[in-house]
Amino acid sequence: MTAPGIRTQEPSDSEELSALRAQFPIITGHPELAYLDSAATAQKPQAVLDAVQAYLTTTNANAGRGTYTWANRTTALVEETRDRVKRFLGDPDPERSAVHFTSGTTEGLRAIARDWLPQLLADGDEIVVPVADHQANISPWLEVRQQLAGQGVRVRVLPMPYQQASGDYDHTALVSLAGPRTRFVAVTHVHHVYGGNMNIRRIREAVGPDAVICLDAAQSVGHLPVSVAELDVDFVAFSGHKAMALPGSGAVWARQARGAAFTPGGWPGTPNTAGIASLAAALDWLEAAGPDRIERWTVALAARLTDRLRHLDAYEILGCRTSVAADSPVQQRQGIVTFRHRDIDSGDLGFILFSHGFMVRSDSHCQGSAGEKADSVRVSLHVYNSMEEIDRLLSVLATLG
Repeated sequence: MTAPGIRTQEPSDSEELSALRAQFPIITGHPELAYLDSAATAQKPQAVLDAVQAYLTTTNANAGRGTYTWANRTTALVEETRDRVKRFLGDPDPERSAVHFTSGTTEGLRAIARDWLPQLLADGDEIVVPVADHQANISPWLEVRQQLAGQGVRVRVLPMPYQQASGDYDHTALVSLAGPRTRFVAVTHVHHVYGGNMNIRRIREAVGPDAVICLDAAQSVGHLPVSVAELDVDFVAFSGHKAMALPGSGAVWARQARGAAFTPGGWPGTPNTAGIASLAAALDWLEAAGPDRIERWTVALAARLTDRLRHLDAYEILGCRTSVAADSPVQQRQGIVTFRHRDIDSGDLGFILFSHGFMVRSDSHCQGSAGEKADSVRVSLHVYNSMEEIDRLLSVLATLG
């Protein structure tokens, strides 16, 4: 892992962080519980809940299908939220790009694969697939290969190279792997198991100026700053529910610069207007809270956990072994720490932890065929978590060592 310039220390604005935590009713309403599963879905601040309530009680209507006031307001809300997504992602050319709303990252990636990618590819072309990442960023691209094969178009799938020690992408190996027929590269911003920032800025340098790069940002949007200008990607797919909006909301941002313009196929139907209202409010909340502040805090929480967990011999921490110490000079985990107990089954460990008030993920985490085979426990953090929760968790884990 390379150094990101984020030091692992407790932020000085602890009062402000406490004030942010206080804005989550489900968190403050259950002080006996510690919610440590934000990579699965994030909790919602009061501002998002209020925005949805206000929309449903004052404006609720279908979008783009009526001329009365409520319908016009809803149509305007949808269009304004498209622009809101572009601003949140630091879009350098918003007049050219497009935003399409989806039910989440999985649907967004599948729409790109189903409705756009086939027309980009010709016989003998290559695509790069991150085979140790989330299944949502693997299976759609393999399905495209199978679909085109049935039409007599042969597409070669190149497995993304990884660094064995860290789980990061091997950018040096990718330079040698990618060639003039490499048309499309699927990547993940933050790994959903290892918690590493996958250094997407280096992908463009590795694959050249013409290849299309599609970013799975499910674990980054709402968790750290995301700038499409800096990353130089062509697509970004993310889930609203992981970014403090309602379930069933999400978006695909398309640069519209390489290849044909992206337009989802089929009749669009009625959009999830309440979900879109929640997404607009969530992005407003996140921007006010500061994605950089959220990142500093969750990195600090994760570093505290790995720093102390490494001294408990009963546990194996997954991912980069050289970044587990709090004073590590290399990149820290982005609020995600995954581990196994050497003797206790991960599913059983999840039940044990819940009996002590900790809600964690304990399974295979939907990882691809080249990823981890055995189940594990994943702790994933957000701005509403505290150092006290981490210390309590470590105390329980120590008793099981």
